[in-house]
Amino acid sequence: MNLLEMFERSNDDKTFSAESWLFHEGTPGDLMYVLLEGEVEISVRGQVLWLAQPGDLLGEMALIDAKSRSASAQARTDCRVAAVDEQRFLDMVARVPEFSLHVMSVLAERLRGMDKRV
Repeated sequence: MNLLEMFERSNDDKTFSAESWLFHEGTPGDLMYVLLEGEVEISVRGQVLWLAQPGDLLGEMALIDAKSRSASAQARTDCRVAAVDEQRFLDMVARVPEFSLHVMSVLAERLRGMDKRV
């Protein structure tokens, strides 16, 4: 699924300058993001885990389980993201089954990546 195509015309896009924070580990999360332009570092306890590229999802776990952020996200370059709130997320899950499968695939891929690190 190409999230760039799905969200490129989003009315809810936001920009972040290089080195600014999209969100911090441990804080409440009411938005997820689709990275449209730029690069974002994802870190846990100060350790960078991966570098998000355009088309990647950021912060989706907080919408799924309504718990605080499990990681921090800092813009490495100037970035543009599509912001997705809980209602829009739920609407997409209901209307676009492929979106749900894509989110699950992303989560499974990240979990497998973490398994390899352990």
